[in-house]
Amino acid sequence: MSEYLIEARNLVRTFGTRKARVTAVDDVSFGIREGEVVCLVGESGCGKTTTGKMITSLLKPTTGQVLYQGRPVWRPDGRKADDFKTYRLGVQIIHQDPYASLNPSHTIYKILSTPLLHHKLVASPAEAMTRVVELLNTVGLGPVEDFLTKYPHQLSGGQRQRVSVARALTVNPRCIVADEAVSMVDVSIRVGLLNILSDLKRTLGVTYLFITHDLAVAKFFAWEGRIAVMYVVSIVEFASTPQLINSALHPYSKALLAAVPEADPELTRHKQRLQLRSQDIPSLLALPSGCRFHPRCPFFEPGLCDVQRPELTLLEDNHYVACHVAARQAGVAGA
Repeated sequence: MSEYLIEARNLVRTFGTRKARVTAVDDVSFGIREGEVVCLVGESGCGKTTTGKMITSLLKPTTGQVLYQGRPVWRPDGRKADDFKTYRLGVQIIHQDPYASLNPSHTIYKILSTPLLHHKLVASPAEAMTRVVELLNTVGLGPVEDFLTKYPHQLSGGQRQRVSVARALTVNPRCIVADEAVSMVDVSIRVGLLNILSDLKRTLGVTYLFITHDLAVAKFFAWEGRIAVMYVVSIVEFASTPQLINSALHPYSKALLAAVPEADPELTRHKQRLQLRSQDIPSLLALPSGCRFHPRCPFFEPGLCDVQRPELTLLEDNHYVACHVAARQAGVAGA
């Protein structure tokens, strides 16, 4: 039996034609244990959303494999595994854009009752109504009767995203991929949404892959979980949240932490900034050789960082880093 509920093994995803291919995700591997929160953090365009879509089978990996409860989701010939439906119901997604992810021609009741009736999770329309009411109460939308007959365009962004959370819960998933689930709602209601997601973890035991570009949000939501830092289609650091926040080892992770504002203005003013060699993010059409962060890295070593690509290596207790310099400083053989 696998120790992970869901696992990514050497995921690669490319797009384009035979003559011109663009790599969106390259050799990404990680596992998420039952009831755990793993945050995937990185700049826009680094491959976070593509990874999340492969985890939920909205995209098929070009190479690599997704495993659910230790069993591959896809067969070697590319067809779905026999228990694909169990996996598909067990892993749900909350999309980033609450304005585009809900069908504008359906009422809120229709949106939430359709999966219940389609998958025969309820025996009758009356039972479906009871369950929809429960779901709306779970995500804090009340009075319920004010929402059942409304359409998505009649709701605010925060209300729509709560409906998206409720929709993900209709099939009783074991894992939810939350793709920038709070980035498009007002700052004033982000904490409320994050608290709802945290309550679901506590009361229902939901497992999360939480995708965000905001390291401060990741710190808040996954303090008892782990954070994977992604840079230009690959994971460069993976550790428990306290480890990564308090003692990041990869230069890119350090740069992200230096950019997070502190609650105390004095701390923000006097925080040491990591001076990058360049502010430009490499194009996916021309990925750098060796370490993909080397054109921006202040610790760049010619002849090493620009030639040899570093592997994601265990440097400390459950702390994985892909960096030649950090590996050498940690005394890892062969670094």
